Amino acid sequence: MLSISQELVDKIVAHARADHPDEACGVIAGRGGVPERFIPMENAERSPTFYRFDSMEQFRVWREMDDRDEEPVVIYHSHTATEAYPSRTDVSYASEPDAHYVLVSTRDENEVEFRSYRIVDGVITEEEVRFLP
Repeated sequence: MLSISQELVDKIVAHARADHPDEACGVIAGRGGVPERFIPMENAERSPTFYRFDSMEQFRVWREMDDRDEEPVVIYHSHTATEAYPSRTDVSYASEPDAHYVLVSTRDENEVEFRSYRIVDGVITEEEVRFLP
């Protein structure tokens, strides 16, 4: 189960809506599996159907997390025209077995679709999300 503050959820959703029609992406860093620090990142692809972290930015962010004794607790991105479910490409790029992979769909501007998954060895497992005040 992913337990996450409503403040962080709101930041992820706002980033996804701001980058629409392109996919948004980023990380929530934390310690001990607790999501704490919002890190929006650049979608190097600038695409409505695909995202990729810029390699230099990713290197810098991961190094900063390491320096702060943090880990990538949540790795998030948006889907602009489909449901919030990992694509085959998303699964192939999932390289952090301990991370929660959050997807937000921006296909409906009046509805928030926010879902979380564990992706380990190509296996997708949806998990419950608990929103904290």
